[in-house]
Amino acid sequence: MFRRKLSALDYHNPAGFNCRDETEFRNFIVWLEDQKIRHYKIEDRGNLRNIHSDDWPKSFEKYMKDVNCPFKIQERQETVDWLLGLAVRLEYGDNADKYKDSNPDGARNADNTAKNAEPLINLDVNNPDFKAGVMALANLLQIQRHDDYLVMLKAIRILVQERLTQDAIAKANQSKEGLPVALEKHILGFDTGDAVLNEAAQILRLLHIEELRELQTKINEAIVAVQAIIADPKTDHRLGKVGR
Repeated sequence: MFRRKLSALDYHNPAGFNCRDETEFRNFIVWLEDQKIRHYKIEDRGNLRNIHSDDWPKSFEKYMKDVNCPFKIQERQETVDWLLGLAVRLEYGDNADKYKDSNPDGARNADNTAKNAEPLINLDVNNPDFKAGVMALANLLQIQRHDDYLVMLKAIRILVQERLTQDAIAKANQSKEGLPVALEKHILGFDTGDAVLNEAAQILRLLHIEELRELQTKINEAIVAVQAIIADPKTDHRLGKVGR
């Protein structure tokens, strides 16, 4: 997950880094601050370097606040990714002259053409602010997290289009008229021993039956459509033969 960024930062073990290993994680944070981020003065890094201290999590939590990391200490993968993004950005800032002419002219022109053709490609998916924004939206909309932030962004777009547009909201607010149902006339088939639970089970069963009816209706419509095509050979002679 972090291999490319770790390689770009010349980390000693980019392929084998395991952020879930507590000792390795703490050593990594110390290396990142000492070698790349350098937010603290050298004399102020003592608490962060004391990785065997019981108070190290508190020191790390303070460090996250000091560098304005938007994630919580429990969100380790997101935190590591954000800190790596910050380190890469700082590394580039320190060596801008080294990297600015690294792409050939042809590759640069092709990249510009692709960016003009696809607006979303202009997004810097490694930008910490972009990731923080996507994560905040995902949390707000209760969308499952994914390692690829673009995938989460697409999921957010789909959810907004399907549920949060004016047409979708208006449709959701429309009241559906229906006939009143007498639950006592519908036999449940079993007894939970609790009248409230029995009533809830009856409601769930009726809702399930309604869903099955809607599904059956769609199946019937599909069958009718297929039969209409097969019954009329004029539609396409490749569908079958008429007669023997």
